[in-house]
Amino acid sequence: VFRHDIQAVGVHFETPPLNGGLSTARCLIFVTPDAQRTMQTFLGACTALGPEDIDESLIRRSKVTFIEGYLWDQPRAKEACLKAMRTAQEAGRKVSFTTSDPFAVDRHREEFLHLIRDHVDILFANEAEIKSLYQVADFDEALQHVRDDCEIAALTRSEKGSVIVNGDEVHVIDAEKVAKVVDTTGAGDAYAAGFLYAYTHGLPLRLCGKLASVLAAEVISHYGPRAEADLKKLAAPVLA
Repeated sequence: VFRHDIQAVGVHFETPPLNGGLSTARCLIFVTPDAQRTMQTFLGACTALGPEDIDESLIRRSKVTFIEGYLWDQPRAKEACLKAMRTAQEAGRKVSFTTSDPFAVDRHREEFLHLIRDHVDILFANEAEIKSLYQVADFDEALQHVRDDCEIAALTRSEKGSVIVNGDEVHVIDAEKVAKVVDTTGAGDAYAAGFLYAYTHGLPLRLCGKLASVLAAEVISHYGPRAEADLKKLAAPVLA
């Protein structure tokens, strides 16, 4: 089911099915009236990810390799991520990384900092995560720290929009207007997807942030993380 759905939207997906062993991961998400959510996750086969699963040739052909911070909870998955990052760097490709959530940052703060400084070109984090990473109470103070640690940081701030930092270059991106925020599940993933699509198509950072915000706004307007609107139509005005 997942393989079919992923390929149906045009994603290149060659991961073979696993015969026997752990099943596909599952996540129960409980959404409250304020659009916030509580998750109960079974990682399943995700815990089996190891360095041998990394397709180095695919990474060498990719403009950007995206790494999820949650994977740092599994030692072999961590090895797989580091292998992917080093492969991308050796091939002159970019590495993007998301800090995932404040609890993941608390668990792996020092490792994340070293990782960002040594391997990450594009960092995604929300306001709570970036403040936790640098152990500061002020967003602007965290922003000053992160601009020294990686090439590009895309920092989301919920209804305040987002801030994209590239050295001395700073872009403040307004949040897209939504009639009602229903469910924030998948907003960060949608933001990263929009940003990286625009980035890999050569758009300036301001438009990368704009497209990211457009996609995130669509996702939070309904239940579930899958887009219900035609994303190509939503993206067209930004890409024109």
